[in-house]
Amino acid sequence: MKTIPVAILVRVSTAKQETDRQISELQQVAEAKGWTVIETVKEHGVSGSSQVRPGLDRVLELAEAGKIRKILVHEVSRIARRNSIAHTFLDQLEDLKVSLYWHAQGIETLLPNGRRNPGAGIMFSLLAEMARAEKETLVERINSGLAEARRKGKTLGRPVGSSMDAKALIAKHDDIARAVRAGKSLRDIAARTGKGLATVKRVKAAMKAKS
Repeated sequence: MKTIPVAILVRVSTAKQETDRQISELQQVAEAKGWTVIETVKEHGVSGSSQVRPGLDRVLELAEAGKIRKILVHEVSRIARRNSIAHTFLDQLEDLKVSLYWHAQGIETLLPNGRRNPGAGIMFSLLAEMARAEKETLVERINSGLAEARRKGKTLGRPVGSSMDAKALIAKHDDIARAVRAGKSLRDIAARTGKGLATVKRVKAAMKAKS
C-alpha cells in the first residue's frame, strides 16, 4: 500500500529554543498514521509575525512540486502569529489540495475525500486569532515592564561598553538580513519582521561593515 508523503514544519522564535520536541511528536504521529516524512523544515529564531518565512516558502515548494500531500505542525501558532500570513498560507495549501494537520487538536484541514473540512476552518481561524492576541499581550507586558523599570531609574539594555559583534547580530536577526539582501526598504523590513527600525538599521550597518 502506497503511503502518504508529508512534510514536518517546526518553528521557534529564538535561536536558543529547541525544535526537538515538536519534531519528535510529529514524527510519532506520522509513524502511527502510516505517513512518510519526506522532509523536516526548521525555522530557528524566526518571529511568527515576520513576513520573511523561508520555512513556509520551502513547504509550499514541496507542495507545488507534488512531493507532499500533507504538512504537519505542532500548533497553529507555529505557522504564524499574524492572521494575514496564516490564512494566506492555508489558502495556498488548499488550492494545491494539500492538507494541514496540527497536532495540538489533532485536526486536518482537508477531509479524506479531499474536500475542505469546515470544522477545521473555523477552528483554524479561532486559533490564528488567539496566536495573534497572545503575541500582542506579550509585547504589551514587555513594554509595560520596560516602562516601569525606566520609572524606577533602572538602566536598560546592554551594560555600558558592551556590544554584540556584527556576525552575532546578523545571525540573531537573519530574517532582517535576508530582507536587506533582497533589497527591501528599511521601513518595509521593520513592518515585515515586526522588529524596530533601529534594529533594522543596526543589522544593515553590521552587514555593510562585514562586506
